[in-house]
Amino acid sequence: MSSVPPQAWQVRLLLVRHGESEHARLGLVAGERGCPGLTPRGRTQARALRQRLIDQQLRVDTLLSSPVPRARETARILRPALHPAGAAVAVDRNLGEPDPGEGDGLTTDQFVARYGTLDPQVAPDRPRCRGGESWNAFLARVRDTTTSLPTRFPDQTVLAVTHAGFIVWFFLGLFAVPPSADRARLDPAFASLTEWEFDETQRNWRLISFNDTAHLQTDTGISSD
Repeated sequence: MSSVPPQAWQVRLLLVRHGESEHARLGLVAGERGCPGLTPRGRTQARALRQRLIDQQLRVDTLLSSPVPRARETARILRPALHPAGAAVAVDRNLGEPDPGEGDGLTTDQFVARYGTLDPQVAPDRPRCRGGESWNAFLARVRDTTTSLPTRFPDQTVLAVTHAGFIVWFFLGLFAVPPSADRARLDPAFASLTEWEFDETQRNWRLISFNDTAHLQTDTGISSD
C-alpha cells in the first residue's frame, strides 16, 4: 500500500508600506522611540487600502507589523478589514528599518551634525551612533525573514506592515541584485502593496506585484507621493 505524499504548501505575503508619516514630513530620523506616527493624509491612505481589502474580501491569517509607530498605526487601521475578523496585530522586529540608536528623534541635519555621515557600503558593520544598528545587521534581519517566514506561517496569507527599505531589500536580496543607486532605484510608495508567494515544492519566492497603488488614484484626491 503506497503512502500519499504530503501536499506542498504555499505562503502568500503582502508587504504594505506604512502611510505617509510625520517623520518624513518633518525630516526626522525616527525609529521606534522617535516616530510621531502618521500624518492625516497617511491615515487617509491607509483607510483607502483598508477599503480595497474589504472590497476584495481578503482572508488574512496573520497580521504583522514593524514595531515603529507609523507602521503599527497603519496596521491598526487595516485590521478591521481582515477576515476572519478580530485578527490581532503581532509585532515583528525583523520588519523595522535600521535602528538609529541614541539619534532616534533628531532631525536629519541634527543627526549629521552630531554623528557625521557614513557610507554603509564602506563600513557596513559600523553603527552610525551608539545603540544603533549596522547596515549588515539590518540586511541579516531581512534575510532571516525571507528564510524563516515560510516555515513560521505555512499555508497562510500574511499581511506585514513595514517600511520602504525593508521592501526594497527583500526584493534585492532575493534577486541577488547589487546596489546601484547611481543608476536606478526602487521607491515603494506610501500605503503601497507588494505581493510575494512562496512555493514549498520549488523552495523559492515568486514576485506577484510590486508597489501596487491602485487604491490611491489621483481622481479620488489621494496621492501616494
